[in-house]
Amino acid sequence: MNALGPVTGVILAGGKASRMGGQDKGLLMLNGKPLWKHVADTLAPQVASVVISANRNLEIYQESGLLVIQDGLADYPGPLAGMLSVMQHCSDNEWFLFCPCDTPHIPQTLAACLQDKRHDAPVVWVHDGERDHPTIALMHRRIIPALADYLARGERRVMVFMRENGGHSVDLSHLKPAFANVNTPEDLARWQEKA
Repeated sequence: MNALGPVTGVILAGGKASRMGGQDKGLLMLNGKPLWKHVADTLAPQVASVVISANRNLEIYQESGLLVIQDGLADYPGPLAGMLSVMQHCSDNEWFLFCPCDTPHIPQTLAACLQDKRHDAPVVWVHDGERDHPTIALMHRRIIPALADYLARGERRVMVFMRENGGHSVDLSHLKPAFANVNTPEDLARWQEKA
């Protein structure tokens, strides 16, 4: 990560998790550890610091000792709102590596892979060979004004914003299984069985 300088790792845990019956996905247990902690443990060696973007159960997340940042916009307006709030609150580093709390198997080389294929883009995200994962993204803070304006207009589409602002996907199809996420109780049960 030296070429970028220090990077802030961000766990996105601020959604409503409607497909999980409204449960806080980040706090669901997988093999004895909450989902968010699986992500944090893999992110931590790749970044200078880790913060959590969350809107519920703040006290539980704060028990981790990590900085927990709420959305600045009300009513769960989506992951871009969490990304904006974190970048506005954390001024230590220029770059942010975002990762949803429900992708517990992210690769240990995620930061390096995105940096390597970033070229000069202010934001890049993962493509696993079949689909985009725009919330697994490396983003520079210079995008803050454009993002604030985009959200103020009522826009919410993550990849549309990123493309409009010079971003592109990074093909990480060789790591595809690492980007599977837990969307339903069935997904979670299946992963418990695998362990």
